[in-house]
Amino acid sequence: MLESDQEFNCPYCGEVISLRVDSTGGRRQFFVTDCEVCCRPIDIEIEVESDGYIQLTAKRSGEG
Repeated sequence: MLESDQEFNCPYCGEVISLRVDSTGGRRQFFVTDCEVCCRPIDIEIEVESDGYIQLTAKRSGEG
């Protein structure tokens, strides 16, 4: 599967956010997206394993 929907909690307000992930974008992907509810920036890190498993990490922007 090339694209899949991943859900995570906003690190600010806790709202569940759904994000479409394109696994052809590279094994490791980094970008910033805004929460759909509180509009604060979220740092997203995506790691696509060789078996297709997707691990998503969401942090407050600038947390490191």
